[in-house]
Amino acid sequence: MRKTIYILLAMVLAFTLTACSSQEETSLETSSVVSSTADTQAVDGQETADSQQEMEPEAPAEEMISEEETANPETNTLVVYFSATGNTRTVAELLAEQVGADLFEIVPEEPYTEADLDYTTDDCRANVEQNDPDARPAMANAVENIDPYDVIYVGFPIWWGTMPKILNTFFDETDLAGKTIAPFCTSGGSGISAAVDEITALESDAEVTEGLRTSTQTAEEDLAAWLTEIGLAPTEEAA
Repeated sequence: MRKTIYILLAMVLAFTLTACSSQEETSLETSSVVSSTADTQAVDGQETADSQQEMEPEAPAEEMISEEETANPETNTLVVYFSATGNTRTVAELLAEQVGADLFEIVPEEPYTEADLDYTTDDCRANVEQNDPDARPAMANAVENIDPYDVIYVGFPIWWGTMPKILNTFFDETDLAGKTIAPFCTSGGSGISAAVDEITALESDAEVTEGLRTSTQTAEEDLAAWLTEIGLAPTEEAA
């Protein structure tokens, strides 16, 4: 009888240990599943956040400032020039420095070559253009906004006694009504009076000053004297 009781107790104990072991394994499996799911959600969440960050457009950079906005806001003066060989450019840069003006170079859509400027050849490009009253060589650029400028200095070399035809293009395409135009030129011998007369006829609603003929060798002194003569010499405050 006692032996039977021992056997029954042993069986109960074995059953109890098996049940506990099973519960523990189930608990561990459940814990592992929960932990794995949490880790996956955490990783997925980070990947999603990273993906969104990559996909979201970056904050727009500041818009590029236009040429008009980069112009000197303190000046109402512009120096416009055309220079085929560089002489007029040198004078224009000196003038812009003296009066504190903005600078604009007229650039031909088709650049002039040495052959184009060979005046000894009757059919060179410059001769053909200068002999054609209707010639208007195309410009590759334009003044974006002429409105802020009250005084426009216009410089050029003298070709066949007057300004190159590309200056006619500039005057045709630019409204200078109500403004002061001050012409200057570089020349080996010819004066500027014919060009001044032509500009006056083209810009009848503008005030055209007396012109200046100069050279790179004497430009600094010539410009200072000319500015005084036409009443546009910079004041000490402006200087």
